[in-house]
Amino acid sequence: MAEKSVVDKAKKIFENFLSRQGSRKTPERFSVIDELYALPQDEHIDVEGLFLLMRNKGYTISRATIYNTLDLLVECGLAVKHQFKDKVALYEQALTYKHHDHHVCNQCRKIREFSDERLNLIKEAMGREFQSAISSHSLVLYGDCKIQDCENIQY
Repeated sequence: MAEKSVVDKAKKIFENFLSRQGSRKTPERFSVIDELYALPQDEHIDVEGLFLLMRNKGYTISRATIYNTLDLLVECGLAVKHQFKDKVALYEQALTYKHHDHHVCNQCRKIREFSDERLNLIKEAMGREFQSAISSHSLVLYGDCKIQDCENIQY
């Protein structure tokens, strides 16, 4: 969960972004920030999960508003959107985002984040080989985890 100062900063950034776009600043849009940034920092959530979470907390918000708001949050750098294999789009907070890569289990679909400095060495080497200033990368490893009695396992 993000600190209050981080959430306040995210809201200010979003408010400025909406002003520049000439878009409306609705309470529903800002409530999406509240709930996205209330999640643990390494949690990924889809629109349906966020919709149910917000409805269970008493928000009156549509799926369309959540979709549109998340797209705006991605556009202004406050959310990161991931598309893992056959899964729907998942989102995570981005204001305090530190680059990381992912491992997705083929069986239970659990997503784990990891960072490994050796990947930067590979990125630098590929940049030299391709004569390119590599500015970013995305790596997703898929495999079968060995979690005993995993509650999410799909047979």
